[in-house]
Amino acid sequence: MKPEWGIILGWILLVARAGAARRGPPEEASFYYGTFPPGFSWGVGSSAYQTEGAWDQDGKGPSIWDAFTHGGEGRVLGDDTADAACDSYYRVQEDIALVKELRVSHYRLSLSWPRILPTGVRAEQVNRRGIEFYSDFIDALLKSNLTPIVTLHHWDLPQMLQVTYGGWQNVSMTRYFRDYADLCFEVFGDRVKHWLTFSDPRTMVEKGYETGLHAPGMRLPGTGLYVAAHHIIKAHAQAWHSYNNTWRSKQQGMVGISLNCDWGEPLDINNPSDIEAAERYLQFCLGWFANPIYAGDYPQVMKDYIGTKSAEQGLEMSRLPTFSLQEKSYIRGTSDFLGLGHFTTRYITQRKYPSHQGPSFQNDRDLIELVDPNWPDMGSTWLYSVPWGFRRLLNFAQIQYGDPPIYVTENGASQKLHCTQFCDEWRIQYLKGYINEMLKEPLLRHMHVASEIVVPTVCALSILTAALLLTLLLRSHS
Repeated sequence: MKPEWGIILGWILLVARAGAARRGPPEEASFYYGTFPPGFSWGVGSSAYQTEGAWDQDGKGPSIWDAFTHGGEGRVLGDDTADAACDSYYRVQEDIALVKELRVSHYRLSLSWPRILPTGVRAEQVNRRGIEFYSDFIDALLKSNLTPIVTLHHWDLPQMLQVTYGGWQNVSMTRYFRDYADLCFEVFGDRVKHWLTFSDPRTMVEKGYETGLHAPGMRLPGTGLYVAAHHIIKAHAQAWHSYNNTWRSKQQGMVGISLNCDWGEPLDINNPSDIEAAERYLQFCLGWFANPIYAGDYPQVMKDYIGTKSAEQGLEMSRLPTFSLQEKSYIRGTSDFLGLGHFTTRYITQRKYPSHQGPSFQNDRDLIELVDPNWPDMGSTWLYSVPWGFRRLLNFAQIQYGDPPIYVTENGASQKLHCTQFCDEWRIQYLKGYINEMLKEPLLRHMHVASEIVVPTVCALSILTAALLLTLLLRSHS
């Protein structure tokens, strides 16, 4: 099968099938090839809360991020809000014109759930002005020959669902999300053929329900994030089945999910404990959501580690919820493609955390994350340029989940705070390095084929030459 390629930069959309990965030399300043493989598609993207503004305009209800940022208390750098953000709600045509200048073919946007359903519940209120806004947005993209990639939920849960039900801690969210998704399929699905149910749910639950650093700001260590993730996976499956049963035959679209994960490299590749820790890191990161969708259940290592820690903490049941046999069957196979977000890499080494320290996501994994001080710093405290990790993650996902179509939905580098003018040479190098890792696939294939042909030929010639020399030598002695 031919590899499919596509990319969304800043954020990036990319369909890829990656081959064997290896740690290569420092990133080159230019691409390996002047052209990209057939079918490679470029795109850019955004999310509603980060760009739209108009947080309380035209019937929009508040989201958990509106409530979180309006709460003050230093929750956000500079006590900023996204009340105005990029003002994209009022500048759609201007933004699309800028996208056209980039000569990309795809645009990823997210829909604001509370702009469409102010309370989050379809049966209570549907905001027609919100539907009209996104309908016009989608029409404008198509008119400009830009294919829309639409995310249903990018972290901005309606605040009323959080206040009334506790947000993703409550299983009722699965039903409300399905109703919301079904409405979106109904009103936009005639023009939208690529859907993402959730964007980076791992970060959403870890920061929102474990550490409290993101909205809704809940601190439920070692429990809240697992419960929220459990309900999100069920909600994703319900939305996929709704599309599959009702809309697919009419609309001929696809539904997937976007999962973010850094690459985890063993600190010592000769140490079995580090190798196991790196594998565990990936399963707790990517496998947490991907394994139920592709295999029907959580990774075994998650069940083992969290179950053991829970028992040592005196709990009768694991803090990791379980799927029933019916739920496993229902969830398995609910993705037409895998959306993959990736930004950086960590070195991973084993570290045993005593259970008496109490439940937490960090303690459950029994590992620590390290960075190489020589890796280029991209400005954000967590972000380093490590392109070779991108290729390894693509290869891991390809092998782990049965070679699915992979849309790389996020990649890029944040703005450096000290940069007072438009200066992005460092970002150019970051993107080139990561794109090069995509382009290595056909290069390595070419090298592999060449070695099969050239090496035997050279060996044969060497043998013939040696035989000829030996013959001449024998003749001279005779």
